[in-house]
Amino acid sequence: MAAFWQQRGRRQESGGLGSVIDGLGSVFDVLLANARLVLGVSGAAVLAIATLAVKRLIDRATSPRDEGDPKAEQKSLEESWQDLALIKTTPKPPKKQRREDLSEPLLSPARPVVPGEARDPRGCSAPLGAPQVKSSPLRCLTLQEKLLSHSSQLAVPEIQVSLVPQLARSICSQLQNFLRSKCPELPFGRLFLSGALLDGLEVLAAEHIHLMLPVVLDAGLWSLISGEDTVVRNPQHWMIKRIDLGYFPRGCSPWDRFMVGRYLSSTVLNETLHKLLVASINWPAIGGLLGCAIHPVVASKELKLEVKHDQVELSITLFPVVEMEDKVLLAVPPEGLVENLWLESFYRAEVSRVKELDAGDSGARQLCLRILNGICRSQPSLHKLGGSPVTHVILHLSDTASDWAEESLADRFQQVLEELVAYLEKGVLPSYFNPKINLFSGLLEEEIDEMGFVLYRAMSEPEVLL
Repeated sequence: MAAFWQQRGRRQESGGLGSVIDGLGSVFDVLLANARLVLGVSGAAVLAIATLAVKRLIDRATSPRDEGDPKAEQKSLEESWQDLALIKTTPKPPKKQRREDLSEPLLSPARPVVPGEARDPRGCSAPLGAPQVKSSPLRCLTLQEKLLSHSSQLAVPEIQVSLVPQLARSICSQLQNFLRSKCPELPFGRLFLSGALLDGLEVLAAEHIHLMLPVVLDAGLWSLISGEDTVVRNPQHWMIKRIDLGYFPRGCSPWDRFMVGRYLSSTVLNETLHKLLVASINWPAIGGLLGCAIHPVVASKELKLEVKHDQVELSITLFPVVEMEDKVLLAVPPEGLVENLWLESFYRAEVSRVKELDAGDSGARQLCLRILNGICRSQPSLHKLGGSPVTHVILHLSDTASDWAEESLADRFQQVLEELVAYLEKGVLPSYFNPKINLFSGLLEEEIDEMGFVLYRAMSEPEVLL
């Protein structure tokens, strides 16, 4: 240290710019001498490289130029670029990684700037004198634009749109012929197809379709009893009661064989049809005729067929359906010991009402519904929310929000999310056609909590669902 102070005194006597520069150099020497103690080995190395570059710049600035060398100025410029590049490429000592840094993207190391090259505004090197291409600023898409773009990706492949209904109708015709020949005493109506694909509301893929089997009842022999008046206390289920047994005893109706007590049993009817589908119909022969493989699902309680074609795989579910007193009842009994209940379906009324509203104001309700159905289908936690519940939310919202033009799609989409979260918080979604019916009654509390959590997070940033 004594030598350092003696040298510092001699430099102060010389005065002027040289003394200032010498003083800076002395300070750098002190920093380097103590860097290992303060910064460690890696830190001292970094500081040494940076200090060397700065000292070389200072020495070059104070040293006299060689007037006889015409390349001195150019050489000095090139050395300065190299020194700056040395500083830029000096590696930084690794810092301790924090938990929040794990989600940040890693930056690629900077490439040294080579003399004779220029940098464009995006950081790419370009030769000097080359024409500069003006880069256009990045365009941030709005939620409206993202929704419209997302909707174009939900379209069902054209081959499925044309092939699936054709294949399902062929199977429907074969099944109709079998029932007429096997059970001529049962007055089944004409089978027909149903489902979102036929109504233009299917998204992503046509993997399932419904086959409706009408059960024709004599209104003078049967009547409906609301589920509210039964032990289940559920207004969405109904019982079909046999009446006037004193005047019309058992056997007067061909459906009396499916009664349990005095009620037409949906369970007994389904079990009979299940045996026919599994054991009585020659599906390999029908599949060979139609160019596909058809297999009834034996283990399922539903009446389900699995169809494999070269171009599509399809699931067909058969539903016996009763239409009485303006009600559409499906043979879908709830879980439990009660086997005489029929489920009221609102699907036909839902689709009809949505299309009617859209036709009245050129609205985008169907578009919004398709987007939401696509989201529910792609999000495992939201599977049970798609279809009927989302449709009823849109119908409820249509009573208060009048602007359903396509230009307002983003606003209506966010409102539907808010309404869904509010209904999930209460655990109650009243049916649009019967407020006594809670469409969330079949969901577990854990399922409601999970769906509410996912949608609540998406309220502030709906794009995460797309």
